[in-house]
Amino acid sequence: MAYSLTLLAAGTIFLITAVIFYELYAQSVLPRHKFGWHFLVTQTWDPVAGQFGALPFIYGTVVTSMVAMLIAVPQGIGSAIFLSELAPPRISDALTFMIELLAAVPSVLYGLIGFYVLVPILQADLVPVLRGSLGFLPIFQGAFYGVSYFSAGVVLSIMIVPFIISVSREVLMAVPREQREAALALGSTRWQTTWRVVLPFAFKGIMGSIFLALARALGETMAVTMVVGNTPQIKASLLAPGYSIAAVIANEFTEAVGDLYKSSLIELGLVLFTVTFLINGLARLLILATRRGTAA
Repeated sequence: MAYSLTLLAAGTIFLITAVIFYELYAQSVLPRHKFGWHFLVTQTWDPVAGQFGALPFIYGTVVTSMVAMLIAVPQGIGSAIFLSELAPPRISDALTFMIELLAAVPSVLYGLIGFYVLVPILQADLVPVLRGSLGFLPIFQGAFYGVSYFSAGVVLSIMIVPFIISVSREVLMAVPREQREAALALGSTRWQTTWRVVLPFAFKGIMGSIFLALARALGETMAVTMVVGNTPQIKASLLAPGYSIAAVIANEFTEAVGDLYKSSLIELGLVLFTVTFLINGLARLLILATRRGTAA
């Protein structure tokens, strides 16, 4: 009986995933038949002319997520190491409570704070510094009007860093104490023990936290919509406005007129679902390959 119930629970997860994929695939039949694979590589998004291409939205989703990960991963892992290995218990517990509170904040509030607080700070202080020191790079050239890939990436990094910290901290604290004591007994310093023993032991869980955060960044809607600029164009500069898949679905689905328009938005949802699925699959493969390399 217990086996049957748990099997049913596990099978339900597979069933839900399959139903979501099937519905997205079935409801996006019109653009798939009209545009085919060109839907993924076309930059034109013109509902009036009935021409739809997903490339600007795919590009915006990937760029904003990568910016967020570049900022959040070092900060998240560093914070997790401090909270689990170096901080006194009282400080660690207090900061952990605040981090878990940040993870529960609705995304629309991050969007509001990003638009009214963060964007003016970026415009007045940070972006001029980046231009002055890294202005020779194409990614920091061009006019900056506040809303941009960069702004969306920074807001996303603030949103996902609590997930990285929380999961990584729990994984690091789950490392057996014997591992630490053995390294310390051999003469390692506390930092050497953390870097050479604790982190390798917890690598799988830390990678899991990173890819969990990446999945959250890829699918984030409201916060990105409010600060990315909502411009369906591809620009090399991070300071230019852009668009993301989740943002265009949220903005245009209720106003979509015609079956082809709605089906194109649904196909964007299918693309986002597939990208998220592939990234999590690659994460599993990476973890598996790392485990085999360690065992060898």
